[in-house]
Amino acid sequence: MQIKEIRALNSKELEHKIDESYKELFNLRFQWDAGQLVDHNRLTAVHRDIARLKTVLHEREIVELAQGEVK
Repeated sequence: MQIKEIRALNSKELEHKIDESYKELFNLRFQWDAGQLVDHNRLTAVHRDIARLKTVLHEREIVELAQGEVK
């Protein structure tokens, strides 16, 4: 996913995407262990997608905390 697409999602959608990505990562690891994984680069892509999703979610949490302290 591109960062623009990720930033367009709301927090609930981000959490849902993170869950989906972890499930996909589990399946890819399972395929890797079984020797059936065709696209090895997909493992790296899913790891990076998870990192991007978690980063945007964390940024939003920081902003919410900062706005709460200002009030």
